Amino acid sequence: MDANLLKKGEDFDKLPETWVIFITENDVMGKGLPLYPIERCFLGTGERFKDGSHILYVNGAYRGDTPIGKLMHDFSCTDAADMYYGILADRVRFFKESKEGIEIMCRAMEDMRNQTLKEGMKEVALRMLAAGKYALEEIVNISGLSLEEVKQLKADRSA
Repeated sequence: MDANLLKKGEDFDKLPETWVIFITENDVMGKGLPLYPIERCFLGTGERFKDGSHILYVNGAYRGDTPIGKLMHDFSCTDAADMYYGILADRVRFFKESKEGIEIMCRAMEDMRNQTLKEGMKEVALRMLAAGKYALEEIVNISGLSLEEVKQLKADRSA
């Protein structure tokens, strides 16, 4: 993950502090806490590694009367009127109730559907390539992928 954060030849001590935050649907640690900060450590001594890399698990099921509890509540709301945080409620109203927001969401959903369909067709094309009994043109006709895409899949598969 850090590979793109440094220029070639730069020292590792130039790496910025990084946080990876997982907001989970359930309490994956099972302790009932809202947050689970994770730090790397030397197992022999328990001493922190201090590499500037941090992980934070947010318990999405937490509903305490705290800012995190209220935010997790809002994340699960389907009705903006039930939310605590006005700025989040305003965005939900925009995407669910305004014509422009609904159009944006419909396009986003259509794009996701098309991407999923395309990935599925790539899997079909890969299976056809693996079978070794289909001409590239047949794979194009069946999968709906372009000839260039099928050739690229074949090249990637051979590499």
